[in-house]
Amino acid sequence: MTELLTTAAVRQLTTLLAGVDRLGVAFSGGVDSSTLVALAARALGPDRVLAVLGVSPSLAADERTAAHEVARFVGVPVVEIETHEGERAAYRANGPDRCFHCKDELFTRIGADVVAAHRLDAVAYGENADDARRPDRPGSRAATGHRVLRPLADAGLDKAAVRAIARELRLPCADKPAAPCLASRIPHYDEVNPEKLGQIERAEAALRRLGFGDLRVRHHGGVARIELPPDDLVRAVTEPLRGAVHQAVLDAGFRFAAVDLAGVQSGAFTLPLVQVARG
Repeated sequence: MTELLTTAAVRQLTTLLAGVDRLGVAFSGGVDSSTLVALAARALGPDRVLAVLGVSPSLAADERTAAHEVARFVGVPVVEIETHEGERAAYRANGPDRCFHCKDELFTRIGADVVAAHRLDAVAYGENADDARRPDRPGSRAATGHRVLRPLADAGLDKAAVRAIARELRLPCADKPAAPCLASRIPHYDEVNPEKLGQIERAEAALRRLGFGDLRVRHHGGVARIELPPDDLVRAVTEPLRGAVHQAVLDAGFRFAAVDLAGVQSGAFTLPLVQVARG
C-alpha cells in the first residue's frame, strides 16, 4: 500500500512541477523537506534538484550534519546559504509571527542571485497538508509572498503520508522526531539571541548523548524546562540518569533543571497565543 502511495505521490509531483526544469528545495533535513527532495528527485531526476540549506545560530550543528547525510542518501547536491534572521528586530522580539520573519529571511536569501547561479526555475518548501491547516504556521505567509511552491500540501499529503513515504524510500530521517528550530524553545516576547540558542543547543545535544531522542529544552531564564515523551519521564528522574541530566543542563549554562510532566508539546508557546487571537 505504501509503495502505491509513493508512486502516486511521484505522479502528483510530476504534474505539479510541470514546466520546472530545475527545482530548489528549502531544505532542513527534517522528514518533510527530505521527503520533498526525494520525491522531486524521482519526478525530475536528482541532477535537476538542489537542496538549499539555510545556516544560522538557530540551526543545531547535529541537524546540519544530519541534513547533509540525507541529501547524500538521496543523491542530490546541497548548497548552504547563510541566513541572518538574528539581525531582524522583529525576529529577535520573538512574537507569535517569529517564524514569518525567519522564513522571509530564508526565502529572501534564496533570491535572484541563488536562482540564477544554479539555474533554478522554482523554489519549493516542505509544508505538508497538516501544516497548511494549522494556525501557528506564519512561515506559510512568507512562502506565499515569495511565490515558493508547496508541493506536498498541494498534493494533499499529510504528516502520516509523508512519514509513510519516507519509510518506503528508507530515508535516514524517516522516523526522526520533529525538530523545530532552536528559537522555538524560547517563550514568545523573550528576546531571541545567540547566547540562549547556544544554551539550548548544548543542553539538547548533551541529553541526546544520554540516550534521549525526542526532546525539547525550553528556555525560561535560569531554568531549563525539559520536555520528553511520557515513556522517558521516569528514566530521566531516576538514577543513574537523574544526576547526569541535571549536570548536562548545568553545564549548558542553566541554573536549574525541571522536567515537564506534560511531555513533548508541539507549538507549546505559539498555539495558545494564536488561538486566543483567532477567538
